Amino acid sequence: MENSKTQTAILGAGCFWCIEAVLQRVKGVEKVEPGYIGGKNANPTYKEICTGQTGHAEVARVTFDTEVISFEELLEVFWKTHDPTTLNRQGNDVGTQYRSAIFYNDIQQKEIAEAYKKQLDESGIFANPIVTEITAATEFYVAEDYHHNYYNQNASQPYCQFVVRPKVEKLKKNFADKLK
Repeated sequence: MENSKTQTAILGAGCFWCIEAVLQRVKGVEKVEPGYIGGKNANPTYKEICTGQTGHAEVARVTFDTEVISFEELLEVFWKTHDPTTLNRQGNDVGTQYRSAIFYNDIQQKEIAEAYKKQLDESGIFANPIVTEITAATEFYVAEDYHHNYYNQNASQPYCQFVVRPKVEKLKKNFADKLK
């Protein structure tokens, strides 16, 4: 769109296949790229990330149209489609690479994320405190090609059926008004 304003957000919610599949279905999201951020090695590979030794998180870099969806609305989808109260874990995926995280690109994103997290914690919506990391974005590394559109291309595989699909279904149930 000629008059659209775009912004990027970098979000980690466990395996990047899950968050990619969820966010690809949200109105206003123009592009979702799985990748790695927050670690010490330059140009990490998936094999290195899986060791949990690099410090990187599996994330999605999301480009979205702020005239269609706000950063706050994107965060609402983020927080309500994964468990932000489990440290370095989503279901059976365990390790720092699966941490719940928001890597902000500017002070405005930082302030919005911190205020939203505080509001959710104070509301008691979650039984346990939110452990989502909110930290400045560092170098983002795009994941290998075979990770892109993973759920869309592999929906019948067991991991997709048992882990990714329930998150997509949760999105459809709770955010019907935000679906493409």
